[in-house]
Amino acid sequence: MSKRSSGTQLHPYVTFRLSGTGGQGLILAGRLLAEAASIYEGLNVVQTNSYGPEARGGASRSEVVISKGEIDILHSPVIDTLVCLSQQACDAYYGDLSNTGLLITDSMLVGVVPTARAVEVPVTELAQTLGNKMTANVIALGVLVSLTGIVRLESLKSAVAARAPKAFLELNVKAVDVGFQAAAAVVGKWNAKRRSAIPDYSHIRG
Repeated sequence: MSKRSSGTQLHPYVTFRLSGTGGQGLILAGRLLAEAASIYEGLNVVQTNSYGPEARGGASRSEVVISKGEIDILHSPVIDTLVCLSQQACDAYYGDLSNTGLLITDSMLVGVVPTARAVEVPVTELAQTLGNKMTANVIALGVLVSLTGIVRLESLKSAVAARAPKAFLELNVKAVDVGFQAAAAVVGKWNAKRRSAIPDYSHIRG
């Protein structure tokens, strides 16, 4: 089966895979993205998790399919945007990425990047700067939204705020902004041709 191009379906949908290792909060990150899209943007969403590899300490993942039309799949054979917070996840899942898809990696944890088109952001380092490494998953979501436009920044913040414990609400909302701005800073250094290769999914939300 040949890989499809992103955003070319009659009723377009896009698939996101958030991947890493157990303990990085990727399952929660997938839920947050799904809730931002469904509750705050009114889009149709299918979200699935992979628990087995996480339990074994290997690559774990959460997938979110988002569309403004009906979704008739649980798993897409091709991923449009892949977020990797570990080398193992990048090695395991890069082959599923669309030919025109977007790869986002944690530059602190993914040393071997399989494509020059990847957006490398120091997600874990930024989380450490905030004083809580557990914010890495939320920072990664800020990066994803900054690059793809799949949901509005405020929608993601609302989803994060709705789930964050009161004591960590301000920190988690700040983490969204940190990721959003970090991604903008990285691609802001690119030339126009390279930036134009980043897929824009804002048409999905209209």
